[in-house]
Amino acid sequence: MAAGSEHGLQRLVWKKIQDTIITDCRKSEVWKILILDPFTTKLLSSCCKMSDLMAEKITIVEDLFKNREPVPEMKAIYFMTPTSKCVEAFIADFKRKPKYKGAYVYFTDYCPDDLFNNMKLYCAKYIRFCKEINISFLPKEAQVFTCNNPGAFRSIYSPHSQDKRKTLENLADQIVTLCATLDEYPGVRYKKDSSKGNAKTLAELVDKKLARHYELDDSGKKKEKTQAQLLIVERSFDPVSPILHELTYQAMAYDLVDIQNDTYKYKSKDGSEKQALLNEDDMLWVKLRHKHIAEVSEQIPKMVKEISASKKQPDGKITISNLAQMMKKMPSFRKQLTEKTIHLQLAEDCMKPFSNNVEKLCKAEQDLAVGSDVDGVKVKDPMRTLLPVLLHPYSKYDKIRAVLLYIFSLNGTTDENLNKLIQHVQIEDEREFIQNWKDLGVPIITSPSFFPRKQTRRDHSQEERYSLSRWIPVIKDVMEDAVENKLDISEWPHQSECPTAWNGSGAVSARQKHKPSAPDERRTGSRLIIFVIGGITYSEMRSAYEVTQAVKSCEVIIGSSHILTPTHLLDDIKALSKGPMETFTIEERNNA
Repeated sequence: MAAGSEHGLQRLVWKKIQDTIITDCRKSEVWKILILDPFTTKLLSSCCKMSDLMAEKITIVEDLFKNREPVPEMKAIYFMTPTSKCVEAFIADFKRKPKYKGAYVYFTDYCPDDLFNNMKLYCAKYIRFCKEINISFLPKEAQVFTCNNPGAFRSIYSPHSQDKRKTLENLADQIVTLCATLDEYPGVRYKKDSSKGNAKTLAELVDKKLARHYELDDSGKKKEKTQAQLLIVERSFDPVSPILHELTYQAMAYDLVDIQNDTYKYKSKDGSEKQALLNEDDMLWVKLRHKHIAEVSEQIPKMVKEISASKKQPDGKITISNLAQMMKKMPSFRKQLTEKTIHLQLAEDCMKPFSNNVEKLCKAEQDLAVGSDVDGVKVKDPMRTLLPVLLHPYSKYDKIRAVLLYIFSLNGTTDENLNKLIQHVQIEDEREFIQNWKDLGVPIITSPSFFPRKQTRRDHSQEERYSLSRWIPVIKDVMEDAVENKLDISEWPHQSECPTAWNGSGAVSARQKHKPSAPDERRTGSRLIIFVIGGITYSEMRSAYEVTQAVKSCEVIIGSSHILTPTHLLDDIKALSKGPMETFTIEERNNA
């Protein structure tokens, strides 16, 4: 099963699935088939293994949309999203000649009446159970969730979008199922934004749907607000973090190495193609992912040496009992060595582009983002910082990222200046990479007489940081202000109040050193849930863990429609100006 915190999202989701689907099925002592759609396949893969399902008498896992052989002597569990496509596939399994003896049907979320009535009409005598279990989000990590909907970015921000409201409604439904899984009824706040207003709209939707959910709770009692706070913010709140080259291991790997669906492909020493899944089952990945690449590159070779040394017998004597002990340890040694080898290779793959190009870029990027150099001297002329990057043969995407950081540092530039920059980067036919940020509410063109006020940041000057990693995501300031009860109410209005006692539950500065405490200590505190409209970055995910670690009394959970990488974000930004778009259904998005 997925590793990580005992109270991590994956474990909570698996426990909820066990308490509903698995408990119902245990009542009949026969082996069963589990049938999943693309979303529920991802959901189960994130929180359990095939061995966990086998232990619960589930013998086969099948795809709802693929041709399957009938097994009329067995019962089937259907775990699916409540869409017309899924329900039609289910009905097709029983309408003419039933494929299975009976069906246990579980929906991730509320099933509309018309779909439910259709099922009853054709399949009533085969359905043993039909339940909605309220899990329509993906638990990506212990403290990170997504709505598995990268298409939401375009639906919300494209000027041609025809389904913005519907997309926000769907996201609100998914956030409600997250809160239900956590058993939280949070107070809702949003970042006030005069230009777009999506955060306010989503906050209103979530608040209404939460009230409705807890009003209709199975227990029959109306749930009171819990010690939790939900903050909703738009991507334009911090355009810098998604564009910057990050040098912590996870963020750097996803930026510089081609990792698809969390799968890292590499060649072993014998030249054979191998692949590794980067998830919370890999404890070394969990241990290293938030560390700076300099520490990772130093630590992994040491670990390999330690394992090799521990295999040798200290006294050199070979006895039968020694050999037996070594044989028992071999699978463990092999597993440990394989883990270290994977990360040794991945760290090397990160370091190659870093040594070639990225290291030089990073200094300019950090100076533009932070507004001062490594000695704390203010950058008076950002163009002087940018110019060497434009003159060097960096890739098109690297130059675009640097130009954007320059524009963000000024809170917008003039039309004339922008045209010159676009010519420098030679993207005259692809100026949308830069101009379309306006669709997110980020100032790109500003008249010389008006430059918007830059947001004030917390003081980070006393922290020890690597010179090429001085930027701190803005969301980390928000997390720290929230747990210390310092969020400005005029900038963060309450959509609904949380209990008056909420202040991060005995909040202390998130930057103070803390004594180590028992792992379960923070579970007695409160939760801060943050949802970013338009995608989250790996550096923002890391911030949630850092603040939780520093402030033991509050667990920070962060989520979005999807997780961003710089290149994919730039491609999505460019695509915003493409012609009128179709309205995508939920299942089409999930399949995509």
